Amino acid sequence: MAKAKKTVFFCQNCGYESAKWMGQCPGCKEWNTFVEETALPKTSGRTPTARKTENKPISLNQIDIQEDARQDSGLAELDRVLGGGIVPGSLVLVGGDPGIGKSTLLLQMCRYLSQRHVKALYISGEESLSQIKLRARRIGDFTDDLLLLCETNLGMIERAIGNHNPQLVIIDSIQTLYNEEVSSPPGSVSQVRESTSVLLQIAKGKGVTIFIVGHVTKEGNVAGPRVLEHMVDTVLYFEGDRHASYRILRAVKNRFGSTNEIGVFEMRESGLEEVKNPSEFLLEGRPEDASGSIVACSMEGTRPILIEIQALVCNTNFGIPRRTAAGTDFNRVNLLMAVLEKRLGMHLSNCDAYVNIAGGIKISEPAIDLGIVLAVISSHQNRAIPDHVIAFGEVGLSGEIRAVNMSEQRVAEAKKLGFRTVILPKVSLKALEGFKGIRLLGVSSLREVMGLGRQHQ
Repeated sequence: MAKAKKTVFFCQNCGYESAKWMGQCPGCKEWNTFVEETALPKTSGRTPTARKTENKPISLNQIDIQEDARQDSGLAELDRVLGGGIVPGSLVLVGGDPGIGKSTLLLQMCRYLSQRHVKALYISGEESLSQIKLRARRIGDFTDDLLLLCETNLGMIERAIGNHNPQLVIIDSIQTLYNEEVSSPPGSVSQVRESTSVLLQIAKGKGVTIFIVGHVTKEGNVAGPRVLEHMVDTVLYFEGDRHASYRILRAVKNRFGSTNEIGVFEMRESGLEEVKNPSEFLLEGRPEDASGSIVACSMEGTRPILIEIQALVCNTNFGIPRRTAAGTDFNRVNLLMAVLEKRLGMHLSNCDAYVNIAGGIKISEPAIDLGIVLAVISSHQNRAIPDHVIAFGEVGLSGEIRAVNMSEQRVAEAKKLGFRTVILPKVSLKALEGFKGIRLLGVSSLREVMGLGRQHQ
């Protein structure tokens, strides 16, 4: 009789392995995440060549670092998110919703690099060569330094990389690859983990930069085990509404740079186009002399972004008032409204409140607290805030206005876009001494904010 294959259970969230099914994962504490798959055959891993090439520890001072090792991708917004360019030998995971523009972004990067005689290999397991050609035709002209391959067999892909020696490899997508040594179907936990492990060895061993495209789940996480994000060097998420023209590239993990930077793109017929000034792009179509609307400033890494905060406060027709927040933290909005009731005596317990960050962008920085508070007050009292006013600052539970970082950059961005008055924390005025060309109004509490409103009546 044929020997039955041994099966094990894997957690789809963190990759925890168990001999039996469990309702809750002991590793990540998530429920109902275990799936049954065929166990991989164990190998000893002891080969004569492994003993001959044994690595020896060296001193930290003996390691040489090349400062100019980064490669320009041709997209300044992508370089910003990566930390200054592409690092040779890195493994980058790009995730996002279907149709958001992941493949288009990487194909545009390949076009720029191929024009500078950087050999690139684009491997697709989802599209045929003719389909890639149709998509590439609207982007522009390509050179012969870009090679295309439609393959899902990991062994064939490994041989193709060894034969052509490209400097850049695109894998679209990791869920379509399969390793012949693994009996599980493509896209399973075992296949994704083993395929990524082989690609990681290729990237580090040969110094090849590899970009991996990963599909996302309904919750917005990359499909497959969570260990996939731990194995790669950089994790990028491509966000945005499919029905809107803008796209936001955000880094959630980066071993070679900051995770606070974002890149903004606009989807057009000829592909993705960089948005050099996101503030001006997000403020287009702003209403004039409308209550419940104010502009606030948020920092994404080193880049200040001006956003419009809208609030609508009206009497409720139900026993429990309805609260909605789009683009910001729902609990934070409830907290700020409780502060207004307690510290200013505003009767908001019988009012519905809707807060929205215009443009569909998501901001969670506490510096927009003052903007949310002013928008709620403006809508509740039905008094419009002047169009030339901008505000930023964190609001505490005692109603105090606390300082935020990078006040100079925020004020400079507001001045560049034509704003004439800035409402900011009073403690931040010391760092802005000598700043001319714009009016600075420092406030230390919400009562002073209300005093400013009475002065403009």
